[in-house]
Formats: sequence, structure tokens, C-alpha cells
Amino acid sequence: MSKVCALVGAGAGLGLAIAQRFGREGYQLALLARRPAALAEYTKTLSDVGIQATGFSVDAADPDSITTAFAAINQTLGHPDVLVYNAALLKQDSVMSLTAETLVQDFKVNAVGVITAIQQVLPEMQHQRSGTILLTGGGLALYPSPQQISLGIGKAAIRYLALGLADELKVDGIHIATVTICGEIAPGTKFDPDAIAAVYWQLHTQTPETWQVEYVYQ
Repeated sequence: MSKVCALVGAGAGLGLAIAQRFGREGYQLALLARRPAALAEYTKTLSDVGIQATGFSVDAADPDSITTAFAAINQTLGHPDVLVYNAALLKQDSVMSLTAETLVQDFKVNAVGVITAIQQVLPEMQHQRSGTILLTGGGLALYPSPQQISLGIGKAAIRYLALGLADELKVDGIHIATVTICGEIAPGTKFDPDAIAAVYWQLHTQTPETWQVEYVYQ
């Protein structure tokens, strides 16, 4: 049976590029995103190039939705060998325009969903004593901006999780890492999705002696 890569936050840019990169290496893709129509489009795009992909509708802000989706993945594809968390709410705000309600709702997607997703894959990875968890970070965690308060808080949380869990998970044979992307993702630029996706595969294939916890892409 093919290994499984679960990708939370499948999208037309980086998400699809990551799916293609792992799919070319023989992984089955479990694509998790909110809109069923988008999932159908992504799975078809991958299928057209011979990559097996199954879509699972999920609300990354809802822990129960994430739990249900991963239960379906486990039943239909098997337990994920790789988890990629790529979901985030990308928008601008300021300290005066940001409401408490918006901050809390954004944080559910940008950070709480990460923890919930990790909780779904960790027990089996610990049992197998192997697995990779890759988190899409952002330069805002290193270079804060007053115009992106909510997203910056979320990316700081992503970085904290990766750095904070790395040593503990390494004992169990699990590699957790974050790709801190310090720029706007756009095709044909230094921040081309395919180029960034190659970093995810690079991190996944590192030997334990060379495991990186953070790759700063800039």
C-alpha cells in the first residue's frame, strides 16, 4: 500500500505544488480543504498526471471537523505517514481594526487547527516510531508587521510548535519542521510554489542526524 500524505489547506498555489511533489514520489494524497468544488478540481488535476488523491471537506477552524476528516482518512486510505499543515487566513489588519472575535476565529485556523491535526496523526506515528510533520510558517514570525497582526500571531504559534515539539518527537522517530516563508508566493519568482514545495520534500527525506526544525525560505 502506498504511503499517505495528508495535506490540510490544499489550495491552487503552494498546497497543490506540495501535493504534486509528494505524489510524484508515489504518495497517496489526502487533500483537506473547505470547499468540495475546489477539492474536486485539485483531485482531478492530480489524477490527470497519474497522482492518486482523495478530497476531504474540512473546516480548519472546527476541531470536530478536523477529527472527523482524519477518521475518514484513516478508514479509506490508512494512517498518514506525512502531515502537512498549510491552512491559514491570509489578510491584512491593524491593532485598531482587529476585533477580538476576528482574532479568535483566525487563531482557530492559523494555530488551533495545527494542534488538532497533529493530535490525529501522532498516536500512530508514535506507534510506528516514524513520521513527518511539516508546518507552513511565515516570515511574520521573524519580522513582525503592524499590518498583519492576526496572521503574524498565528505564524509565531506555528514556529513555537515546531521548535517546542522537535526534541520530544525526535525521541519517537518523528520529524517536525516548519518552512518559514519570508515572501509572497508567486509562480516564476524566487518564491515559486514548486521551488518551495521542493523544500518540504527535502525536509521529509532528511536523515535523523541531519533533521532541521526550521527552514527559512528567503
